[in-house]
Amino acid sequence: MSNPFNSIDPIAMLRPRRKIVGMSAVLLPFSSGGQIDWDGFRAHVSRTLAAGLVPAVNMDTGYVNLLTADERRQVLKETRTLANGKEYVAGAFVSDVPGAAFDLDGYRRAIDVVREFGGTPVIFQSFGLTALQGERLLDAYRSIGGHCPRYIGFELGTMFAPFGRIYDLVTYAGLLAVPECIGAKHSSLDRGLEWQRLQLRDQRRPDFMVLTGNDLAIDMVMYGSDYLLGLSTFAPDLFAQRDTMWTAGDSGFHELNDLLQYLGFFVFRPPVPAYKHSAAQFLKLRGWIGSDTPHPKGLRRPESDVEVLRDIVERTRKWAA
Repeated sequence: MSNPFNSIDPIAMLRPRRKIVGMSAVLLPFSSGGQIDWDGFRAHVSRTLAAGLVPAVNMDTGYVNLLTADERRQVLKETRTLANGKEYVAGAFVSDVPGAAFDLDGYRRAIDVVREFGGTPVIFQSFGLTALQGERLLDAYRSIGGHCPRYIGFELGTMFAPFGRIYDLVTYAGLLAVPECIGAKHSSLDRGLEWQRLQLRDQRRPDFMVLTGNDLAIDMVMYGSDYLLGLSTFAPDLFAQRDTMWTAGDSGFHELNDLLQYLGFFVFRPPVPAYKHSAAQFLKLRGWIGSDTPHPKGLRRPESDVEVLRDIVERTRKWAA
């Protein structure tokens, strides 16, 4: 397939007043003793739902690759209860190692657990999946569709996880042709690649959701992306306000978006996976969780970050309810 995207005009792609679908990857908080803070998790899922965002659990923000199967199941159980029939999405994760074969049965099992608890599966990549090429890779997604009538795909840059992969446009076009795949989270942190996907989506399958995972360019919603972000777990209330202002044509969108983007650039600096500790620091400063301890195997930020985050929390007060 030739590449028709050599000259992208972002101005022409702007979508004023469009309604934004916001999905927020929910942080799984931990106590100072390194145990899961279930009360804090339940409160944050409830807060996300109250803001009008779709909770996304067992994602990277929820340490999905570091949880046991029982812990992932408990996350789903808690979320189903809190959602009470409302939509939520959840990672379908298969753990493997470099050189492993694609584990379709593993994906089927992971999908079944998500669906058992009423969630829409987000298909995490794995070493076995991303090692596939061309039609073999697309056949894997078709096989997943044969087992699951509605799922979300996921492209994950290696700055987030070593098993990730950003697909070429030919492969992405093939993914658009899988009817069971209703959208895909795109986490390359590259605007150009996302603009290409939006143009391809608009040409071939307008109902397909391009879910930006670009925490360094959260204004991609202006061009037609929806989102599934880790950054939004810091402030689901403020993201919901921002989204509403865009739909209303309120110029305040830009001021609030700029503040949230300032936060994004700070907390998603290298090493990127440490943003989860930043999230815990920020939520503690907001009085929403009791401890800023990350997962015992998670990366940590320096304590000096807290003062920067405290300043940002103060700046958000004009927007916070």
